Amino acid sequence: MSMLTPPGMGGKYRITGDVYPRMRRPHRRRRIILGAAAGAVVLGAAGWGTLQLVDVFTGGDGKTTTAAGKQADCKPAAEATTPPAAAALPKPAQIKVNVYNATPRAGLAKTTADELKKRGFAIGKVGNAPAAYDKKVPGTGILLGAPAATKGSFSVLGTQLKGATTKVDARTTADVDLIIGTAFKTLDPKAAADAALVALNKPKQPLPGRC
Repeated sequence: MSMLTPPGMGGKYRITGDVYPRMRRPHRRRRIILGAAAGAVVLGAAGWGTLQLVDVFTGGDGKTTTAAGKQADCKPAAEATTPPAAAALPKPAQIKVNVYNATPRAGLAKTTADELKKRGFAIGKVGNAPAAYDKKVPGTGILLGAPAATKGSFSVLGTQLKGATTKVDARTTADVDLIIGTAFKTLDPKAAADAALVALNKPKQPLPGRC
């Protein structure tokens, strides 16, 4: 009789051998636990992806994510206490304008020069356009001057005649030519020109800060 057989038991209840039987946990329970864990991981990843998509399409909630994964409040850039200084533009009285007529209509140069003088511009030469431009300006007019005129004089004089094109030449003086073209009718109304001049001198406001 084996040592594993309890006293008083024998026959078909007799246990032979010297090894205890091993009791194993059913594999089904382990598969259930592993499946539940995998499902939780998948659901977590899906939820995070959905949150990111919502953030993209709604513009977020005004917060940014730091390197540690925590959200920090998005604060706008501090507003400047004083607006930035605008680039110094010359005043009309500081711009000497030569007025030339490149059209077949007589008297346009003088009447235009007189109106510009009333609006504060200094007037130089007045007469017919040089041969290089006479009857060769199809638009409303050309503003012609030295390269330095592009930094201010063209912009200020251009408020008086919408649609005028600009061109530079080799002169070294500060005067600017207004060559009247065939499409010219009259200078822009003084009220509109004054408003354009005010807008030109108004400093641009800084853009609001963004995260």
